[in-house]
Amino acid sequence: MSIKVRYFASLKERVGRSEEEATIAESLTADALWRQCVPELPPPEQILVAINLDYADWDSLVKDGDEVAFFPPVTGG
Repeated sequence: MSIKVRYFASLKERVGRSEEEATIAESLTADALWRQCVPELPPPEQILVAINLDYADWDSLVKDGDEVAFFPPVTGG
């Protein structure tokens, strides 16, 4: 099964890439997906997750064909 994973803003620099295709054997949580794709870094505090363009929790399930985005909180003014 394949998942498209995207990293935005400062995360892109921290992980060294803006996106990747992750192969998973079964559905897993967004947290487990982060740990699989970026094993050298714990999930950063205050980072948001979106699954298929909808905000999600770190314990939300990710399944085949999903697009998952990790990004810092958005601020504006």
